[in-house]
Amino acid sequence: MRTVTAVAHRGDPYRVRENTLPSLRSALALGADVVEVDVRLTRDGVPVLLHDATLERLWRHDRPLSALSADEVRGLTAGGVPTLADALEQAASARLMIDLPGADTATVRAVVATVHDLGAQERVQYCAGARTMLLVRAADPAAEIALTWTSLAPPRHALLDAVRPRWLNYRFPLVTRDLAARVHRDGYLLSAWTPDTRRSMRRLLDAGTDSITTNRVDLLTALRDT
Repeated sequence: MRTVTAVAHRGDPYRVRENTLPSLRSALALGADVVEVDVRLTRDGVPVLLHDATLERLWRHDRPLSALSADEVRGLTAGGVPTLADALEQAASARLMIDLPGADTATVRAVVATVHDLGAQERVQYCAGARTMLLVRAADPAAEIALTWTSLAPPRHALLDAVRPRWLNYRFPLVTRDLAARVHRDGYLLSAWTPDTRRSMRRLLDAGTDSITTNRVDLLTALRDT
């Protein structure tokens, strides 16, 4: 029987501020199989959970993360922005999907090193576009990768051979039965992001999607399990 993986996008952002430990805990309590988090580096090279390049949207501080030390981030957010190490420890045995927006080589190496230092390789997968996933593959030959792809044209074979993804990760409007069949025929699993309506989720489930990333993980698990 096919089991669809329920991935909580940035935790449980409709109830709790995204990319925080309370959001992560809430998503797991709602039945998420995996929690997706975004990771960037502070000025002093500490991987922390933040999607944007600045603290403005979530924390009302118009300061670039790259200009702040981990201690400064902690002070400005009253400890609200967790480190990746905090998140991995909080998740315990649960799995994390680490998205790497705007990552460079230094970011990838720091993130992979943190995962390895905590012995968390078996419960982490990485997702982003081709350039970033090539960096992840270079840093960790055994990493589980979800290659984000935004075109109906399939990835080139040379790229797939270099990245060696387990998953192909598509925007949900692109997913059809035909796409799912092609992805599976080529030997990959299909993931999709980020549907939040019952109708969209049902369509993805019916199409044969293997993993769905959503802001409403409770709705997804209810639909999946009926």
